[in-house]
Amino acid sequence: MKSLYRTAIAVSLALFAPLSFAQDAAVIENCNGCHGDDGVSQWSDVPTIAGMPEYTHADALFFFRDNERPCSESEYRQGDTSRPATTMCQVVADLDDATLEDLALYYFELPFVAAQQEFDAGLAAAGKAVHDAECEKCHSDGGSNPDDEAGILSGQWMGYMKNTFAEYASGAREQDKKMKEKMDALSEADETALFHYYASQQ
Repeated sequence: MKSLYRTAIAVSLALFAPLSFAQDAAVIENCNGCHGDDGVSQWSDVPTIAGMPEYTHADALFFFRDNERPCSESEYRQGDTSRPATTMCQVVADLDDATLEDLALYYFELPFVAAQQEFDAGLAAAGKAVHDAECEKCHSDGGSNPDDEAGILSGQWMGYMKNTFAEYASGAREQDKKMKEKMDALSEADETALFHYYASQQ
């Protein structure tokens, strides 16, 4: 039922997007304060959210608002950096459903820009083999296909991915049964190789 409700909101936002986005300009500016201009991060521990699949992003925002996902503290990276450190849970705490859906649609329509970061070519090659065997079914095209609605892995910051994998491993971040089985089967070496493979796609 909740997914149907979100779909209805997304359709209405698509019809009235310019007005909604104008009203949300201050919220978008606040998001960019940590995630970078147009949602393209320049910091290894902060994910790029430009081009993120709409429903994946919307679900994440709902999870943060409901305090159902880890909310580590972060300083603002640009704009007014004198503002106190905050968390994703605090940022979205007072935003209504329509605004969260609005934000997800807004960033989905912006181009994803792969992070320029160092990687080990040998590990990247090993990571491709792991990805092809274990991850490609849900994260197709090397983890770059937004139509999967499973998050963009290709070109995402390695530091952010390491933190996310650690949250999955500790149980702090929820995952569905099939993904948990895949994650639990990965060795530490497999994970490291995957990080370098995704980082290599620039």
